[in-house]
Amino acid sequence: MDRSTRGTFQLTGMSIIRNRKCIPSLAILHLSNGQDASNAMEIKIVREAITKAELNEMAKQQFGDMVKAVVDVEQRIMAIGGELHSDEEAMLLDQGSVQKHLWGINLYPEQPVAEWIEFDSMINVRPSGGNRSRYVESAEIRETITVIVNRLVKE
Repeated sequence: MDRSTRGTFQLTGMSIIRNRKCIPSLAILHLSNGQDASNAMEIKIVREAITKAELNEMAKQQFGDMVKAVVDVEQRIMAIGGELHSDEEAMLLDQGSVQKHLWGINLYPEQPVAEWIEFDSMINVRPSGGNRSRYVESAEIRETITVIVNRLVKE
């Protein structure tokens, strides 16, 4: 494909691909919520502990009381700050994560410990991997996610 047919993927709102003439390996992702790109929340990869206060501030800037996150159960890291779980998933995949190890969750930092993790995301639907719903159906995987999140987010 020659350079004249190259375009960009624009992920806005519902992450719709606007230009299908793209060379995917050369695509540029524009993440925004309809505002100036400088106001868009930056997706962060969490490898070292952050505080619930930091998470709560992020929640207030985005959804009010919630932060979307994608956890890599193999590398024991998570991505936070995306408007969509799929945006965080894409960032982790770009950094070497394997899709079968990625699980989408929602974090509610002001909720009690037993209620602050919600195991719900469209990226979790993978029938070929045994997960037929948005919910993380495996108790073992939910426990692993909980351990990772509680290690990466401290009071």
